[in-house]
Amino acid sequence: MCGPFKGCQGILRLLEIILSALSLIIVIFRGRMVSPWGVWCEFVWVFCIVVPLVLSVVEAKMWHILLAAFLPNWADLTCGLTILCTVMISSATLIFAVVFVCLSCIDSILCFIVSLAATVVFLIDAVKQKKMSPSGYLSSPRGVLRTAEAFIACIILTAATDHFVNGEWSYRPFGMICSIIVFALCLLVTVVIIVLHLLKLLQCLLSFGFSMMEFVFNIVAVLLYLLAVILWPVFGYKRHMYNPYTCEKCSYADLNTVSIGAIVNLVLYIVDIVLSFKAR
Repeated sequence: MCGPFKGCQGILRLLEIILSALSLIIVIFRGRMVSPWGVWCEFVWVFCIVVPLVLSVVEAKMWHILLAAFLPNWADLTCGLTILCTVMISSATLIFAVVFVCLSCIDSILCFIVSLAATVVFLIDAVKQKKMSPSGYLSSPRGVLRTAEAFIACIILTAATDHFVNGEWSYRPFGMICSIIVFALCLLVTVVIIVLHLLKLLQCLLSFGFSMMEFVFNIVAVLLYLLAVILWPVFGYKRHMYNPYTCEKCSYADLNTVSIGAIVNLVLYIVDIVLSFKAR
């Protein structure tokens, strides 16, 4: 195998790129995606093409040695990104199967099979890299928590968007809009925190008081999520009393996904507060 795809690691990444690209191509030929869940699946497949491709090229060109001044641990970064890809493509495979696959949809079944194969390859790659026990932020409990918080927030926002797309846009109560703003704001700050932890130069610049700022954000995030956990069900489930969906089952599926996801993230941020307090 020539080029950047050498050895077992290179072959795994090449398979990840090919299978993710095939999944995306099948969906593109299947037709334009209008469902937010479909857009999420397409985004995941693109993400899972770009990540192993970029990692392979950077390592082949030895650019990661030059990036050592900015990135504390390249092995931790590659392992964390591979695990993230594994979780994301697993969610896309499951969501695509539940939302789009039917017994008469040959193209959808084929896409599901290819995406499932990509999931298996990413899982093998993630396990293989994790066995090397890389040390760093993404491999630590704090990093895993942050990544999980961001991932769940993406699922929540997708479900919330699908809820409004499948319903009537005229029904947008203030409580539900506030909940979406909370989810989006906490996602943005969480991603920024992850980036700051990964970049060594920014760590040096922001080392003073950064742990305190992160601790304060966790407290604010818990309070905001607690508000969203209350507002979303109150206004969301109340809608069915006056303006039910055409697809009642789909309606409750999106509502339940947002409600459960918000509760899970609330718990994760509470755990993050405990870990932040212990680290101080």
